[in-house]
Amino acid sequence: MELLLLSNSTQHGHGYLEHALGVVTGFVPSGGTLVFVPYALDDHDAYTATVRAALEPSGITVRGVHEAGDPVGALTGADAVFVGGGNSFRLLRALYATGLRDALGGAVRGGLRYMGASAGTNMACPTLRTTNDMPIVEPPSFAALGLLPFQINPHYLDPAPGGTHMGETREQRLTEFLECNDVPVLGLREGTWLRVSGSRAELGGALPARLLRRGQEPAELPAGSDVSVLLSASPAFDS
Repeated sequence: MELLLLSNSTQHGHGYLEHALGVVTGFVPSGGTLVFVPYALDDHDAYTATVRAALEPSGITVRGVHEAGDPVGALTGADAVFVGGGNSFRLLRALYATGLRDALGGAVRGGLRYMGASAGTNMACPTLRTTNDMPIVEPPSFAALGLLPFQINPHYLDPAPGGTHMGETREQRLTEFLECNDVPVLGLREGTWLRVSGSRAELGGALPARLLRRGQEPAELPAGSDVSVLLSASPAFDS
C-alpha cells in the first residue's frame, strides 16, 4: 500500500496544504487525478473547492466523491484518494452510509494511493478511538479502514510549559486508551506526517513524533525515523 498520512492540512502562516505541498505533489504526481472525500465537514462543495484551489495549480485534477452522485464509482480511474480532515465521527458515519468504508479499504489494498489529513488520517487506523474530536454524531461502529495495524493521534500536543490548565494532557488521554487497548499509538505533531510504502514506514516533517506503548515510557522519534516495525503490530482492542 501507498499511504501519506498528515497530522494537519492547515498550518499557521501557510495556505491549505502549503506546508506539505512538496510531499503531496510527490505522492500525487502532476497530471494525476485525485478523488477527494469531503464528508468530515458539512459543506462538501466548499471543501472540495478549497482542495482544488490548493492542488490544481500543481497539475493535479481534483474530483469530489459527492459530485457525480456515486461515491464508490468515483474511485474508478483515480490515481489517489484524499480523505480530508474535520470531525472524525461525522466522517466515519458518512463512509458507512455511502459504502465507502468497505470500498476504500479494498481499493487502497488494490493499489489506489491513500492520502489523509487529521480525521482522514484517523480513518487509516483500525478505529477512531484515538481521535481528538467530539462525538457529534454516532457512526454504526468505531471500526475505521484498518489500513494500519496501529493507531495515530493527529495534532499531538505537548503540555504548555508553566501552564496552569488542570485538565488531562494528550499523553494522559492516550495512556488511558492504552490501559484498555494494547495497541501502539503514534502521536503526530502539527506539520508532520507518516509515509508508508509497502513494508516501509517513515516519519516526515520538521518535528519528532511521540510513540506510546502499553507498559513502556513514551519515545521521541525524530523526523526521518524508520518506523516500519509498527506495520507488524498485533493490536488487541477491548471490545
